[in-house]
Amino acid sequence: MTRPVRPPRPPLNRRLDGFGTTIFAEMSSLAAATGAVNLGQGFPDTDGPEEVREAAVRAIRDGRGNQYPPGPGIPELRSAVADHQRRFYGLSYDPDTEVLVTTGATEAIAAALLGLVEPGDEVVALEPYYDSYAACVAMAGGIRVPVTLRPRTGPDGDRFVLDLDELRSAVTDRTRLILLNTPHNPTGTVLTRAELTAIAELAVERDLLVVTDEVYEHLVYDGAEHLPIAALPGMRERTVTISSAGKTYSFTGWKVGWTTAPPELTAAVRTAKQYLTFVSGGPLQHAVAEALRLPDAFFADLRADLLAKRNLLVEGLERTGFGVFRPQGTYFVTADIRPLGESDGAAFCRALPERCGVVAVPNAVFYDHRDQGDPFVRFAFCKRTEVLQDAVKRLSAL
Repeated sequence: MTRPVRPPRPPLNRRLDGFGTTIFAEMSSLAAATGAVNLGQGFPDTDGPEEVREAAVRAIRDGRGNQYPPGPGIPELRSAVADHQRRFYGLSYDPDTEVLVTTGATEAIAAALLGLVEPGDEVVALEPYYDSYAACVAMAGGIRVPVTLRPRTGPDGDRFVLDLDELRSAVTDRTRLILLNTPHNPTGTVLTRAELTAIAELAVERDLLVVTDEVYEHLVYDGAEHLPIAALPGMRERTVTISSAGKTYSFTGWKVGWTTAPPELTAAVRTAKQYLTFVSGGPLQHAVAEALRLPDAFFADLRADLLAKRNLLVEGLERTGFGVFRPQGTYFVTADIRPLGESDGAAFCRALPERCGVVAVPNAVFYDHRDQGDPFVRFAFCKRTEVLQDAVKRLSAL
């Protein structure tokens, strides 16, 4: 008897079906191939503070961290993270049981979801969202439930706004956690105290966990306030707060991140993290510990520099004819291409390098409801002033 031939099984795990090469790799390759100005991928084109770089060199020369550091991170960095949370937000964490060092914020997000989400659990996330969120929820076996930030015109200009009623409706008996990002990539929205208070009340009422990505915490403008949701009543015990050195200190290649959370949540995240990358970046951890203790003037100068660059790019985009959402935070600008007679952001971005020598990223890749993001594209302004001036001049050809 001949057995039926089974069709070959696809090599890719079904949970990752639909996740291919990231848009950042695609657009950066396009920039390299065409010589275009790359305002797509969000990395600075200058290095961070010299004293922090020297601290890394000194740690290597002194033999600190050249071998495996402790799994949770070196004590100096865990203490510096705890001191940072107390200094800026009045939050107290035990560096031994409530702080975990990770290989960047992306690993922290993955470890948090893998450690806290059971297959079938629902994870509510604000879309558009950083592309790793969707992949990490899928790898954890969770069910992604998007709540869309929608463009609104207000007295302070156009911004993307959270509909709190839509958020409440998205929560069901199967919801395990809410995944937040504020300041928000790619829209530049900073959730207000009132919005965060409403989210906190919902989390307490429905006994939900919150994982919050705050990597742009120091990149806020125009009087916007970054408030960690963990600082609100009832939230410290149910929140995993994530940040990293990459955005604040312009060391995206170092991949040093961290989480702060109560002991039981930290233990859950650590359990998953230790099987992803047990440890990494030993000497760099020593340097980041010093970076976290830089004086207030560093953070003020950072914001002032990025604010000037934001205004340069925003004004250039507006002169060209884009509809522009002036960001309150991050180092990204979302622009509407419909005033230019366009509607397909992906096609627009793929053609833009040939049309005028600039690379941007289509926002649709950050959405489940891709039609919601079709007319929007994202530009990064974390570049040297002369690079942004060149990009603005090139874009004027549109």
